[in-house]
Amino acid sequence: MEIDCKEMTVREINRALKEAVRNGENKIILKNPGAKHYIGAGLIGKVEIYAKGSLGFFAGTMFHGPKMIIEKNAGWFAGDNMTDGFIEIKGNAGDGVGQGMYGGTIIVRKNAGARTGEIMKNGTIIIGGDSDFMTGLFMMGGRIVVLGNLKTMAGESMVKGAIYVKGDVTSLGKNAKIVEIDEEDEEWLKEILKKYNFPSTTGKFRKIVPIRKRFVYGVSEEG
Repeated sequence: MEIDCKEMTVREINRALKEAVRNGENKIILKNPGAKHYIGAGLIGKVEIYAKGSLGFFAGTMFHGPKMIIEKNAGWFAGDNMTDGFIEIKGNAGDGVGQGMYGGTIIVRKNAGARTGEIMKNGTIIIGGDSDFMTGLFMMGGRIVVLGNLKTMAGESMVKGAIYVKGDVTSLGKNAKIVEIDEEDEEWLKEILKKYNFPSTTGKFRKIVPIRKRFVYGVSEEG
């Protein structure tokens, strides 16, 4: 099934998507998406969506189940608060990829903006390039994998979860420390990277984790 988004409002597009899922469609192609915002908001169901272009802010927000492939770029907060499903962005993504996500997987093939995985609770985010400042801000669970570099204040005020990084780390945030990966990490990394067609060598990866499980602002000593 194809939906031509060129002359449609965001509300009309999302209504068409939900109706298509109710009617049993399992593959939907979005033509001329024009970087419109909130595409797929609140969509529930096992359906594959292919956006033939870029999407704007909050692509796939509050997803539960769908698979979305974005052939170009995505704006801020792709996969915001998603609970289950899969989003792949073949280009770059803006700030807040996976903000508050509870589950599922988000792939960004190129670079991501700031605050990737902010307050995420669970799920997996993989960034093929760099991720900007405060990646993992207030992170409460889940895993972030960055094959490029991490900018300033990585892991700021994180509580749980892990950030795996292959490139350089400009600086760490409060309550974050870098440790070596163990055998379990290495096995998981190889499996997940191979699954999503990234280089699966793990030799340069390190892991950013919380210093304290119950972080109190202003206290950063280990213990």
